[in-house]
Amino acid sequence: MRSPLFTKLSILFRRRPSVSWLVLGLVSVFGLIALLESSYSSTFDSVASSTNPDVYTSYRKLKKLVRNDYLDLNSLSVGTNWIKDIGFCGKERENYVPCYNVSANTLTGLKDGEEFDRHCELSRGQPHCLVRPPKDYKIPLTWPAGRDIIWSGNVRLTKDQFLSSGSMTKRLMLLEENQIAFHSDDGMMVDSVKDHSHLIAEMIGLGSDAEFLQAGVRTVLDIGCGFGSFGGHLLSLKLMALCVAEYESSGSQVQFALERGLPAVIGNFISKQLPFPSLSYDMVHCAQCGIIWDSKDGLFLIEIDRVLKPGGYFILTSPTTQPQQQDSSTSAKKGSMSIPLEEFTKKLCWSLLGQQEETFIWQKTVNSQCYSSQLSIPICKGEDMQLYYQPLAHCISGTSSNRWVPIHDRSGLLNSTDIEIHGVDPDDFFEDSGFWKSALRNYWSLLSPLIFSDHPKRPGEEDPLPPYNMVRNVMDMNAHYGGLNAAMEASKSGWVMNVVPLGARNTLPLILDRGLAGILHNWCEPFPTYPRTYDMLHANGLLSHISSQDCSMLELLLEMDRILRPEGWIILSDTLGPIEKARMLATQIRWEARVIDLQNGSDQRLLVCQKPFTRK
Repeated sequence: MRSPLFTKLSILFRRRPSVSWLVLGLVSVFGLIALLESSYSSTFDSVASSTNPDVYTSYRKLKKLVRNDYLDLNSLSVGTNWIKDIGFCGKERENYVPCYNVSANTLTGLKDGEEFDRHCELSRGQPHCLVRPPKDYKIPLTWPAGRDIIWSGNVRLTKDQFLSSGSMTKRLMLLEENQIAFHSDDGMMVDSVKDHSHLIAEMIGLGSDAEFLQAGVRTVLDIGCGFGSFGGHLLSLKLMALCVAEYESSGSQVQFALERGLPAVIGNFISKQLPFPSLSYDMVHCAQCGIIWDSKDGLFLIEIDRVLKPGGYFILTSPTTQPQQQDSSTSAKKGSMSIPLEEFTKKLCWSLLGQQEETFIWQKTVNSQCYSSQLSIPICKGEDMQLYYQPLAHCISGTSSNRWVPIHDRSGLLNSTDIEIHGVDPDDFFEDSGFWKSALRNYWSLLSPLIFSDHPKRPGEEDPLPPYNMVRNVMDMNAHYGGLNAAMEASKSGWVMNVVPLGARNTLPLILDRGLAGILHNWCEPFPTYPRTYDMLHANGLLSHISSQDCSMLELLLEMDRILRPEGWIILSDTLGPIEKARMLATQIRWEARVIDLQNGSDQRLLVCQKPFTRK
């Protein structure tokens, strides 16, 4: 459809406008764009000191009109030499996850479980296209309602698969028309997880699971998280529980958890280590996660030992693991595992704290010298500071690390001594924290009027400002110290997946020691998650970083489009050159994009984009 400006020009001249008039029109439009950008940038620069930030009324509509008029005039002057938009993928790629193609992996000869692993080299060369949502896709409900109710059309799960998901789950999950609800009779979002969590607390000597934090448990790696209810319960206890589960073509545990606004990432360790450093988690949990722990000469248990912190707990619930027969006085208390699992955990210097029916709990030793007496498993040489999908290793790591601190001896917040252990200047760390508190206020002031212009206030609801309930799943693609995450935690808005890019300074151990979720990732490759799983993506300096790594900016932005939910937001901060290139590419990807000059005399710019909801 032709714009009003083009129509007026046509009526005025009754023929194609002359070149002089075209030039005059272009100059006028450019002047209007510059005026808008100057005004908008000045307002953004001042929001940090303003108690009542301006509301940018009709900003999106005005920007669209100006852009359309500019495109009409530009097409008249340059003909057809305009950058073409990138096309859409077919239906078969609605739930496409690169690097995980079991059939292709099998054809290449991969077997013994390695065909289910991540193999990005086999996914290269795919044509560029935009992954569209399924026909029945709906914008997720805002938090916390979206934790308990999701749209069935948003996940790849058929009704038959849902009904066959287990008798206990069927009682607590209800399929009502086009929704899946997670609740029980008392309204709790549990799959008997409350009792399970309380049982774990009792078995490690606590009065209740509310005492996990006092016992040093802040971070939990939940392997094979089902529909995410256990992780959701732990989040309500102020713990950070990250779900890790293998890729599944349908009925995915990771997709379900993220759809509910719970932290999750695709991952397994069939043949390769997880992309976490050693000594990362206070607790590792496996409830019927399907792993045969005593296979491959105990390599899976060694990997659990690697990521566990000293004094950390490994919880295993499995009907396939049977205890030895005991008399009635001890069968409900302590027990011993059947050979060979029992013997192997002793070699790892783990203590069996207790057994209750099918649940077993071990505790990792706090004495690093214990491993020296176990000659059957050698000590690893060197540290794994840049560990990225390396083969599983038959050796014990982390014993010589200065991060070997028992979880019971850790305080809630990192002090200067804790920070210095990571080779970080405490002054730099605290200055970074202050910067992100201010930056987050600016981000919210920028996004609030735009978000609420798309999501009008419903009767009986109060619009929060900032929009805490509109943004739940957030990814910081170049997390540095995790400062943005800490600022969002303070404002009680969402959770953040902190990504440390491969090749950058590895601050992931510091991020994990802060009790935050994080992962090491190479941004020359796709991220291990399903499409449409994040509400907001943020990256500070990532565009310059991938340029130094000779990665494709277009492929990075296409990957961001894949993992971003429709109507989701992107905030990119970088120098002018990479930002301008990204803005041009954003137009091809059909994002609504805006460059903002912070007007602080630096070369830094913000590129703020929104992904449209493109229906079929």
